[in-house]
Amino acid sequence: MVHLRIVVPRDRSAKVVSLLETTPSVCNLVFLEGAARQPRGDVVLCDVAREDASVLIEDLKELGVPRDGSIALEQIDSQLSRAAERAERAARGAPADAVVWEEVETRTSESIELSGTFLSFMALACLLASIGIFTGSPILIVGAMVVGPEFGPLAGLCVAAVERRPGVALRSLTALAIGFPIGITAAFLFTLACEGAGWVDPGFSSTGNPLTQFIAEPDEFSVLVAAFAGAAGVLSLTAAKSGALVGVLISVTTIPAAANIGVAAALGNWSDWRGAMAQLALNLAVIVIAGTAILSLERAFYKRRRRLHVAENHVLGRENQAGT
Repeated sequence: MVHLRIVVPRDRSAKVVSLLETTPSVCNLVFLEGAARQPRGDVVLCDVAREDASVLIEDLKELGVPRDGSIALEQIDSQLSRAAERAERAARGAPADAVVWEEVETRTSESIELSGTFLSFMALACLLASIGIFTGSPILIVGAMVVGPEFGPLAGLCVAAVERRPGVALRSLTALAIGFPIGITAAFLFTLACEGAGWVDPGFSSTGNPLTQFIAEPDEFSVLVAAFAGAAGVLSLTAAKSGALVGVLISVTTIPAAANIGVAAALGNWSDWRGAMAQLALNLAVIVIAGTAILSLERAFYKRRRRLHVAENHVLGRENQAGT
């Protein structure tokens, strides 16, 4: 269930309450007249089945509630209520498959911010991956994959493509365009320092270690892994499954490839450099394509649900008019 706190101007309170009362997937409806002070208006509280949350919020948008008031969403983890059970049964589908698009947009907006924290994580992830490449340690490379924050902007590109939001696309591209060069530069400078200290052989090649050579040698499996990871990543985003997202981060080699670009450039190993560049470009492109495809399907299902909802309300409205 999703809890909604709605601040609505008094001239639209009756319409909002009527809408919520006639929606079978809504329960625990509370009306507080004149309770809101800034902006002034009435406060309406209710719980709605997750499957119908975005559909209902779209109705509230059509009434101009976000423009003149506000809608706050909160996920309900546990609730003991027969009314809530009836509301969930009234909604089509399964809660685990439901997408609350407003949550997706909020999580995406938060993860694509170009900040000092984002750039620090990119640099640290590439530094960890660099050591993993030097030592041939898959554990360090996996750790670097988890630390890397790059999936947020990639998911932002998917959302921007599906919802046609150029502002989100620009912010995502900016984060990627600045973040990856920062990480690559950190790996480059770190490799030069390690080489100067005698910790790394100047003739070192990542393809010489069977545990790390996949970073600089993309193949058909690289495409499949990126496609599956992109699809799983978007599903974890829309379903709010953070555990699945960790698995996605471990699956893709964007951070290790970026680190290897810096390592190979510092050592003048241009064969590894070209392979790592190809691996990074392939991963970024395929993840975005696969993620956009999955998100497009979910958006199509939502639009179909929205059309059915509008049609049912239209029929219900005509029946109510006939009854009066």
